[in-house]
Amino acid sequence: MKIIPLSEGSFTIDHTKIFVPFDTGKDELQQRPKGSLLVEIQPFLLVTRKDIVLLDTGLGFSKDGILQIYHNLAMHGFSPSDITMVLMSHLHRDHAGGMIVPDDYNGSFHLSFPQAEHYISQLELDHALNKGSASYDTKGLSILENNEKVHLTGENGQINGYIEYEQSGGHSPFHRVFWIREDDEVVFFGGDEAPQLQQMKTRFVAKYDHDGKKAMELRQQWWETSHTEHWKFLFYHDIKTPVYQTF
Repeated sequence: MKIIPLSEGSFTIDHTKIFVPFDTGKDELQQRPKGSLLVEIQPFLLVTRKDIVLLDTGLGFSKDGILQIYHNLAMHGFSPSDITMVLMSHLHRDHAGGMIVPDDYNGSFHLSFPQAEHYISQLELDHALNKGSASYDTKGLSILENNEKVHLTGENGQINGYIEYEQSGGHSPFHRVFWIREDDEVVFFGGDEAPQLQQMKTRFVAKYDHDGKKAMELRQQWWETSHTEHWKFLFYHDIKTPVYQTF
């Protein structure tokens, strides 16, 4: 498999759930509102023998009227129409913002990757649409219902014979994680439950998780298992160490 990190940079976020760009070279965290967290955003592109897979879709920011994730793909020689599959760990804005774009003319929405098959948890979508939380863009997410390119799937399962997903439920109630297996290679994408290398190595309980203790226990379990099966971790919130293989 070919793994391509699609870094969107660093941002701060506070109780408003609004992501504000942050330049680590010149900005000061102390100058942001009290309680602001520094967050890095990084979707991934996987090129397998069967598919070109996008793992989560970033914030949905635009540059010169074009989605940043489109720019990032173009830097690596890919266009939106090349994507054959979109896999979503969950639907919080910083993971799903680049999945849907508004139409400038009539205010409607459409999929950013219209040729791709999208795999999304039915329970996660129901939760997002019914909760009314600022963490979700409910107006945009509504187009996922009854869309021929969207597969609303159950708790656990397989896709195309080589991708396994499992409902984990630590960061959000219906968060899911993925294993992509090809030949002897195992790639693991844990979304916001395995977001950074450092969190895999410590007993860290995050206050922003739905069930922080469960997320911590899952990280410990995955970390231990990975050393037997030699997984490659993809870290969505770790630009310095986007990919890490255990031995």
